[in-house]
Amino acid sequence: MSKLNPSHLLHEARQKAGLTQRELAERAGTSQSVVGRIESGATNPTVETLNHLISTAGFELHTELVIRPVENSHMLDDVERILQLTPEERLEEVKAANKFLNAAQHV
Repeated sequence: MSKLNPSHLLHEARQKAGLTQRELAERAGTSQSVVGRIESGATNPTVETLNHLISTAGFELHTELVIRPVENSHMLDDVERILQLTPEERLEEVKAANKFLNAAQHV
């Protein structure tokens, strides 16, 4: 089972917290059957639901996009253009990329 699987993440958080499904459900304001269905893989929770349940168990779930260089990428074609920019224009490029990454993290 993948460690990124919602059922695995929830089960692990609940077990590490020493909680039964019923105890976690009560603390989270939901039913034991909801927790059970997620842990069994019968249903996939929304990110918000998974975060809420994991948070209720006392943990935080961190996800992020990380840019990784790709050889022969069209992005490398942009290097020449970027090198011709002024320092101020390069800062604007970085600002725009940072704004995009921040927005992507909240999706």
